[in-house]
Amino acid sequence: MSGAGGSEKIDPAVSAVEGLGIDPVYIEYARQLLNPLMAEGCFDKFLNLDFGDEKCVKYTLSKGLGVAIIAGSLLVKVPQIVKILRAKSATGITLLSVVMELFAITSTMSYSYVSGFPFSAWGEACFLGVQTAIVAVLVLLFNYGSGLLGLSFLVAYGASVYALVSGLTPLDTLWSMQAANVPIIITSKLLQAYTNFKNKSTGQLSAITIMMLLFGSAARIFTSIQETGDQIIIINYAAATFVNALIASQIVYYWNSAGKKRAPPKAAGKGGKGKGSANSPKKGSPKKKKN
Repeated sequence: MSGAGGSEKIDPAVSAVEGLGIDPVYIEYARQLLNPLMAEGCFDKFLNLDFGDEKCVKYTLSKGLGVAIIAGSLLVKVPQIVKILRAKSATGITLLSVVMELFAITSTMSYSYVSGFPFSAWGEACFLGVQTAIVAVLVLLFNYGSGLLGLSFLVAYGASVYALVSGLTPLDTLWSMQAANVPIIITSKLLQAYTNFKNKSTGQLSAITIMMLLFGSAARIFTSIQETGDQIIIINYAAATFVNALIASQIVYYWNSAGKKRAPPKAAGKGGKGKGSANSPKKGSPKKKKN
């Protein structure tokens, strides 16, 4: 059918899979499911194995990465939270660093929400904000021994988020907060890096969490370019990628150093000078007289 309307869009897709015996109904189900991740007309092009449209490829890749980052953010700091709870200690985690990171996450979430950017471009900030706030409460609980202080912190944070996203805060102020994120992100991570260096250990930092943050911030550079074009957000994610890479490199370095320290000493060989070697004189054996 070649008339105007929706039938023109269906025909190419159907023709591409007729030889495979796929029911067109399933094609329509797939179209409805994947259309939110694709620009108009891209589904049919991909179905016909046409990947020459750069706009379609970039748009779909950006949306797909955005959804993957948001899905990953649901659990990204759970390993960190579990590690603290199991150890009943937040040793090596700097409270100031966590609070500054929380400020940066909340600023990005508030600015993006009020600016009307698509959720796929910033949605992980919602879940990261909640999980980072929990980490801050645990640090207050275990490092400072105050559950009441942690509860007060949660209440204050919730009130702050409401003030930022409800329209009470002008967009210019949100932009200024977003601009301040670059030095804040760098400072917060450098504080943590210094603590790691001073302790010669990354303490209760979770390697899984840090690696997920690194790959997420790196992917966000691309998705921000494609979906927002906002220079300040792009710079923020570039800065976050750099400092996350620094923390990740410390985790790898101190992990390897700890492994070398734990390595057992090599046993002495038969001809060696170690304890119990064949050439060692037995305890209590008579000494040979000199001629």
